[in-house]
Amino acid sequence: MKLRLSPEDAAFRDEMREFFTTKIPQHIRDTVAARHELSKEQIVESVQVMNAAGLAVPNWPVEWGGKDWTPLQRHLWHEEMQLAAVPPPLAFNASMIGPVIAAFGSQEMKEKFLPATANLDIWWSQGFSEPDAGSDLASLRTSAVRDGDHYVVNGQKTWTTLGQYGDWIFTLVRTDPEAKKQAGISMLLIDMTTPGLTVRPIELIDGGHEVNEVFFEDVRVPAENLVGEENKGWTYAKFLLGNERVGVAPVGSTKRTLAQAKTANAERIAADPVLAARVASLENELLSLELTALRVVAHSADGKPHPASSVLKLKGTELQQAVTELVVDLAGPLSLASGAGDGSEVPDWARVATPQYLNYRKASIYGGSNEVQRQIIAKTILGL
Repeated sequence: MKLRLSPEDAAFRDEMREFFTTKIPQHIRDTVAARHELSKEQIVESVQVMNAAGLAVPNWPVEWGGKDWTPLQRHLWHEEMQLAAVPPPLAFNASMIGPVIAAFGSQEMKEKFLPATANLDIWWSQGFSEPDAGSDLASLRTSAVRDGDHYVVNGQKTWTTLGQYGDWIFTLVRTDPEAKKQAGISMLLIDMTTPGLTVRPIELIDGGHEVNEVFFEDVRVPAENLVGEENKGWTYAKFLLGNERVGVAPVGSTKRTLAQAKTANAERIAADPVLAARVASLENELLSLELTALRVVAHSADGKPHPASSVLKLKGTELQQAVTELVVDLAGPLSLASGAGDGSEVPDWARVATPQYLNYRKASIYGGSNEVQRQIIAKTILGL
């Protein structure tokens, strides 16, 4: 099997590596490398540097800032970004609503939203999940009733990641309560400053504020903010979720975390054969996953991911969780010091070990749970 990059692709990789390691501000890369939470300002700054260089939304149509890259080049862009400890462009903008508007929005909607979305002048939130409609998203009950030139929206969304920063929210609503579940859903773009819209934080087990609840009480939304056609929202949602699942196996960042843990505990690992074997096993599995990712992108066509991308999501998130578990084990009792201040004698990598471990329990759920990925693998790859 040929694993070496062509001279052209090797040059492209080197170009991406030089950009990410020299153009993204060091304070942002240091924050990512230390596995600390980025501020809104840091995320916006990073995206705007990339967008100025034409590298923020390569998956979009070229006319709206995208790149005519091969699947392998997109893969190299993504991997070099992770290896350089650069935060990826905000997924809600770059991978979710941006491609949806580009594919299904009116010309006026494209002109209004796409440039600002690419540059993160608008911070988008995702309004999909509800308290009783998570995995079974088609059971959503948030309603939108047409009233002249507006829709009146009532209901609740939950698990809205980084919704505390949101300017607008792309929202699935039920516009035809009599239709079959999927058939009566529409997608609306809603200004989050609209009267009647309230965002409330959900405190996570790691102590962080990453997700939120969003409530809609008689929120009036201009009908021009309807994406595409009424009651076609399920089609747009499937398109969006397909984009969400791209890049959910962060090989580069997982490799970086493992390398940092190995360096910080080099003597201990060298002295413990069992621990050394555990580290070596994870390194080998990550290498195997990296090679699998290259094979998958090499066989992707027409912009559609290869069915084996489910293997990447499944194994990639399992390894992501396994590495965070290893870091907690290496930290030992020091991993309990997650609340210690900067003056603590506990090393920083040990203080963030437990919050990171707890946070990444989500990795095997979002973007299509690993149980769903196993079903896809069984049907589309194994033919069971």
